[in-house]
Amino acid sequence: MTAAGFPGVYQATVSVVAAVTDGERHLAETIGSVLEQTEPDFELVLLDNASTDATHEIMRSFADPRIRVERTGERIPRAEARNRAVAAGRAPLVKTITDGDILHPRCLELQAQPLLDDPGLTLVAARRHVVDDKSRVLVPRRGLNGLIGTRSGDEVARKIVRGRSNLIGDACNVTFRREGFTAAGGWRGRRDELLDLDCWLRLLHHGDFLGRPEPLAAVRITGSPRQPGYAERVRGEHTAIVAELGDSPAYEVRALDRLVGAALAPVGALRRSGLSMLATRSEKREERERRRELAAA
Repeated sequence: MTAAGFPGVYQATVSVVAAVTDGERHLAETIGSVLEQTEPDFELVLLDNASTDATHEIMRSFADPRIRVERTGERIPRAEARNRAVAAGRAPLVKTITDGDILHPRCLELQAQPLLDDPGLTLVAARRHVVDDKSRVLVPRRGLNGLIGTRSGDEVARKIVRGRSNLIGDACNVTFRREGFTAAGGWRGRRDELLDLDCWLRLLHHGDFLGRPEPLAAVRITGSPRQPGYAERVRGEHTAIVAELGDSPAYEVRALDRLVGAALAPVGALRRSGLSMLATRSEKREERERRRELAAA
């Protein structure tokens, strides 16, 4: 990519990619957090998935040569849109984000370097904050319990089975190798609620995992009602993933791991419902503040 301000042909180390559908509310903040990275050698690929709001205009409003904007002709499923965004990138390392995510300024620097230094790693994750609609932290330093440091795929799989949750995290707090992602088959739509976890576990067939203790990203959660049956779908997808891990020759998951996971499954469900309650409370607080501001005006 030849761009003003970059001599010759610009070769990025990391492709930061985002497939966005109607994300006008928080998209500018997300893009801004990417452009503030201390790691300079990245490209930002923005795919507008046939949005009907101002998403495309916001994408085009940033005059930075590292940004490339693509657009689908018609709206496509989330997994397909993500795969298309990744395919549009050119760098050997990839980070996928969504509108509303926020990256710490050193996120790319601290996640890309270990992958460059150690060819045995396929995925680097970090803890993340959970924030509300106003970017206020609801839950700090979430994730990676028992997964700090370098771990084999077996170790990660056993932790996932025992914890019955996505301990690795969301797309925004993970950076991975493009070649491993391609070999793993990319994002798959059959696990739509646990799209990330399904992908991470297949990526770990192709290398080791590194968990960093720093919170290097923030994922946004709101109190808006989920689609009907969301909790049941998540529970069903977790059960299916655990069953696959137990039967997979790629991972050494033990019977004890499955027993512990079955016993702790209700705890994972409580954690998820607790996050939703926190987001709802935050939205109610925001509404009260807005009313006070209007009354004082």
